[in-house]
Amino acid sequence: MSDRDTRHKASMEKLKARVEEKVASANEQRGLIIVNTGNGKGKTTAAWGTVTRALGYGYKVGVVQFIKGLWECGERNRLEEDANLEVAIMATGFTWDTQNRQADTDACQEVWKEAERMLADPETYLVVLDEITYMIKFGYLDIETVKQALENRPLEQTVIITGRNAHRELVAMADTVTEMQEVRHAFNNGLQARRGIDF
Repeated sequence: MSDRDTRHKASMEKLKARVEEKVASANEQRGLIIVNTGNGKGKTTAAWGTVTRALGYGYKVGVVQFIKGLWECGERNRLEEDANLEVAIMATGFTWDTQNRQADTDACQEVWKEAERMLADPETYLVVLDEITYMIKFGYLDIETVKQALENRPLEQTVIITGRNAHRELVAMADTVTEMQEVRHAFNNGLQARRGIDF
C-alpha cells in the first residue's frame, strides 16, 4: 500500500470514529423545528422534498402556503392526490399584489386556523409553514401566537418553517436552521421563472 493510500485509510478511520461517536451520542427521539431561511433559492423546494420523503413512508403531512399558494406548484400537483397530504392555501397570493393590509391580515388569520389545527393533530407527522416568515414580518401574525402553537404541538411532530428573514425567536427555538445564500439568481439577469424548475 502506498503512503498516500495509508494516509487516506488513517484519515477515513478517524472520520468513521468521529461519525460513529456522534451517532452514538444522538439518543433523543422527537419531532424537530426546522427553519429554511436566507435570500437564496430553494427554501420551499427543500421543504417539499421533505414532504415527499415523509409521504413515502406513509406519514400524514400538512402544508400551509402563506404566499405562493395561488401560483402553480409542480410538487403540489404531483402529490395532492396522496390521501396523507393536506394543503391549505392563503387566498390572496402575493401581498405586494393585493396592497391591502386588512385583506391580507384576514386571509392570513383564516389560513392560520388551518395551521393551528394541523399543529395540534398528533396524527400529523410533518407540518410545513411555507413563507410564514413574511406573515410575522408584516405583522399579519403575532410571533407569540406562532411560538405557542409550536411549543404545544405533539412531541413527535416536525415543523418546517420557510421564508426570508426568519424571526430571531423562531431561529432560537429551532433544532435545525439552514440559511440559503444567494450567489447568483437567474431572475436578476432577466431570466423568467421556469415551469418545472422554479415552480
